[in-house]
Amino acid sequence: MSGVKAVAKGVRMSPRKVAVVASLVRGRSVEDALTILEHTPRRSALAVSKAIKSAKANADHNHGYKPGTLNIVTITVTPGPRLKRYRPAAHGRALPFMRRTSHITVVVDGEKREIKKPAAAKTAAKPAAKQEAK
Repeated sequence: MSGVKAVAKGVRMSPRKVAVVASLVRGRSVEDALTILEHTPRRSALAVSKAIKSAKANADHNHGYKPGTLNIVTITVTPGPRLKRYRPAAHGRALPFMRRTSHITVVVDGEKREIKKPAAAKTAAKPAAKQEAK
């Protein structure tokens, strides 16, 4: 798989709610996606935006991609571990519910930067070592 990946694990939001926001930015450029998420009035927009920014930083710093050319290839939201909790109910009972978590995976791809060749080593002849007079 080509591209650069970033994963946000254990995000404390329901995968169903996060997937709605992820579908807004699927297939767009990274810059467009971040602008859309800034103006999206949902709590999960922050988590998706952080995952995209992380993928962008990975691509720039670790893999040598140009930040302006990055596009979101895939963005998936999968369920994480569920935390089992109890809610008080009538007649002294406790009803179970699950607090769901999500894993957000973002893959970005774009144009690589030119790899700069190391400067040619100067081949200037070193002055001959002075011979000591005996």
